[in-house]
Amino acid sequence: MDDDELEQHDIELFRKEIGDIETLKHDKIKPSRNTVNTSEIKLNRRDKLSDDLTPAYEPLTNIGSEESLSFRRSGIQERLLSRLRNGHFSMEAELDLHGMTIPLAQQALTTFIADCQHYHIRYARVIHGKGWGSKDHKPVIKTWLNGWLREMEEVLAFCSARIEDGGTGALYVLLRRDKKQQ
Repeated sequence: MDDDELEQHDIELFRKEIGDIETLKHDKIKPSRNTVNTSEIKLNRRDKLSDDLTPAYEPLTNIGSEESLSFRRSGIQERLLSRLRNGHFSMEAELDLHGMTIPLAQQALTTFIADCQHYHIRYARVIHGKGWGSKDHKPVIKTWLNGWLREMEEVLAFCSARIEDGGTGALYVLLRRDKKQQ
């Protein structure tokens, strides 16, 4: 049997085992608001974002895998950062930077933040990992991300996520409201 015949045989066997299927009708699904699947986001919105992140920026210190990150702009209350840190906000979008090179991660982050602004997303999660898969087993992307997010004026605050959302391998990010939205 070749692969196509084997696949067709598997499908027929599955259908035979499952039997007839009955479609259920209900109206219990509640649509969610302002959530965006990042795979649906168009990657052409860099024009709005401050896209002048310093490519030559060299982090002064390396950040440890288990080290927590925290940042808030002047004017952002500590209470708001505390609520962000405790997961009180529903994350509306997510970006996973695992396995990316520094230039790819920088481009993905810039595009992601611009898209979040375009779709009026205020709360996002960025997964950077802990660096266990890197050459020196150190968090390279995490270190760079710490600097990049501080440079972006669209970012009001960020902090390491709760354990169940990635812990020190992910960040919650609070974004400025788009000026057109205000």
